[in-house]
Amino acid sequence: MKAFRLDELEAERAANEGAYLQFLRERHMSVGLYALNAGEHDPQRPHNQDEVYFVVSGRASITVGEETTQVARGSVVYVPAGVAHKFHHISEDLRVLVVFSPPEA
Repeated sequence: MKAFRLDELEAERAANEGAYLQFLRERHMSVGLYALNAGEHDPQRPHNQDEVYFVVSGRASITVGEETTQVARGSVVYVPAGVAHKFHHISEDLRVLVVFSPPEA
C-alpha cells in the first residue's frame, strides 16, 4: 500500500521550491500536487496525457480549450491530452491533485 498525507506532500513541494510535486508514478498513471498562489500566473502548456484535476483548496477559474468554469475545493476537471488549459483569476491559494494517464513524461 502507498498512502500519502496532503500536509506532508505540501511541505515537500514547498521545500523543493516548485509549483508541482509528482509523488506517485505507476505503469498507467502518475499523480502530483500542483500549487499556485493567489494572483499567480499558471505557466503550463498542453500535455501529451489525459489529466484529471481535483481541487483540494483555493479558488480560481480554469479554461480548457474554449470553455471556462470556476473551481473551488471539491471541483473535478478533466482535460484531454493536447488541449490548451490554464488556471487564472486565482483568488485564493490553489492546491490541486493532478492525475496523468499515461504517466507524465
